[in-house]
Amino acid sequence: MITAWRLVRQEHGSKEAAFSGEGARRFGGRWNSPGIAVVYTSANLSLAALETLAHADRRRFERDYLTFRLHLPEDEVLLLDEAALPADWQERPVSQAARRIGDAWVKAQASVALSVPSVIVPVERNLLLNPAHPHFAKVVIDTPLPFRFDGRLR
Repeated sequence: MITAWRLVRQEHGSKEAAFSGEGARRFGGRWNSPGIAVVYTSANLSLAALETLAHADRRRFERDYLTFRLHLPEDEVLLLDEAALPADWQERPVSQAARRIGDAWVKAQASVALSVPSVIVPVERNLLLNPAHPHFAKVVIDTPLPFRFDGRLR
């Protein structure tokens, strides 16, 4: 089993909301275009915290979150090899080539999860989840726990 972590604001703290992929579907992300539902998780809680901070609106930053730990069967995770990364995958604005990779993975139903490197810490991995995958029910999602960002991180 592979463990992953997801941090969400408290108002999105139900499993249904936290794992719907609605936010990424509405706005897109590094690895998905708008219109494609994906759930972004991280292999480590500390990386999930860094990813959350990187995307937070610091003017309205809330310190109180919820964290979900989840467990995925290893055979449901596809590893995106570094050789397959587009040259501009780390760039801002977001790489359209990276989005095409994620979009194709979702459409192909290739696996429940796609393991990709983090832009923030490239030697660590984020896991994209496809909530529409027929094996998504194999993902075991623990009860959420409170998570509070230290005030020094504002």
